Formats: sequence, structure tokens, C-alpha cells
Amino acid sequence: MEKAVKKRDSEASKKLILECAIKLFSKKGFNLSSMDELANMSGLNKAMIFYYFKNKQGLYEAVMETVIDEIYITVQKENQNYKNPMEELKNFIKTYAFFASNNPHLPALLLKELSNSGSVMSENLFYKMRKLFALFSDILDRGKKDGSFNDIVPMVLYFMIIGTINLVITTKPLRIKALEIDNIDTCANCDIAEISDYLIRKITKMLKD
Repeated sequence: MEKAVKKRDSEASKKLILECAIKLFSKKGFNLSSMDELANMSGLNKAMIFYYFKNKQGLYEAVMETVIDEIYITVQKENQNYKNPMEELKNFIKTYAFFASNNPHLPALLLKELSNSGSVMSENLFYKMRKLFALFSDILDRGKKDGSFNDIVPMVLYFMIIGTINLVITTKPLRIKALEIDNIDTCANCDIAEISDYLIRKITKMLKD
């Protein structure tokens, strides 16, 4: 019984650290986040944090894996309620946009990982990212088979969606500045729901025409 209690306590502590780390990384990004601040947020000491996560990099990778896993699980679960690939694709876009918007520094971290071409990416994080793309690719494949989608390269469309959402979130300060200085229409005041709807309209047209 004592071992079971310790195991529950251990799992609860690890879960708490991850939850706090997601908030911290999302708010400040990787470089500005400190383990001291994380310890204060979680109410745990740094020694315990490093016991579960070898170092800051290890914790960061765990955060990325957790968020990507949550996106995958959410899309997969919600798509059971839809009857056709188009509705599933719309849900994929909206779900990714929701998570990226709620974790505003994570798109920048993901772009950083992709720009490194996976050279420093953990095997587990690479696996999670492949798994998410496979889910997306399967939606397109079923749409092609039932005749509702045109033939299109899945990776290109995936990058259009993920890349657009990531860049819209990471470049918001720059777009606001450009609007203020030159009065250029940079969609500075667009919210993520508008961006998602715009992507859905354009991609639907691509897949149907």
C-alpha cells in the first residue's frame, strides 16, 4: 500500500511539474524560463524537478511531447463525432490553432526544432511529430479515396496549415509594429479563429476545385 501511495505521489508531482512548465515555457519561451521560477510555481524544489527531468532541455522536450500528444489525442477523439474527412480536416486545423494560441511560445519552439532539421531533437519528440502528421495524412488519404478531395501532397498542405498558424502567432508583435509605423494591413488584429476559418475556406477550395 505504501508503494502505491508513493507511486501516486510521484505521478502527481511529475504531472504538476509538466503543467507548470507548459505555462512557463508558453509565457516566456525556453531561454527566459528558469528552473527557480518553475520551482516557485510548482511548490517543489529544484532537486525534485531534476530528479524527474534530467535538465532544462529534457523538461522542454517533455513539454513539447505532452502538447503534441494532447493535440493528437484531442483530434483523434473529436474526429469520431464527424462523418466525413472534410469535417475531420476542419477539426484538425481548429484544434491545432487552439493549442498553439493557448501556448503562444510553443509555435516558436516548434519552428526552432524544425529549423534544426531534427539534429538535436529527441527520438520521442520526433516520433510524436511523425504520429501527428500521420493522423493528418490519413484524413487526406480517406478524402481522396471517397472522391471528396483532389490529389494533393500531404506534407505541402500540412506545412501550409502548421506553418501559417505558427508564423501568425510568433510574428504578432512584428505585425502590430508594422501596422503602427506604416499602416500596412498585416492582419494584426485578426484572432486565431479568423485565421482558422480563412485557412479552412482556402484549403477547402484547393481540395474541391
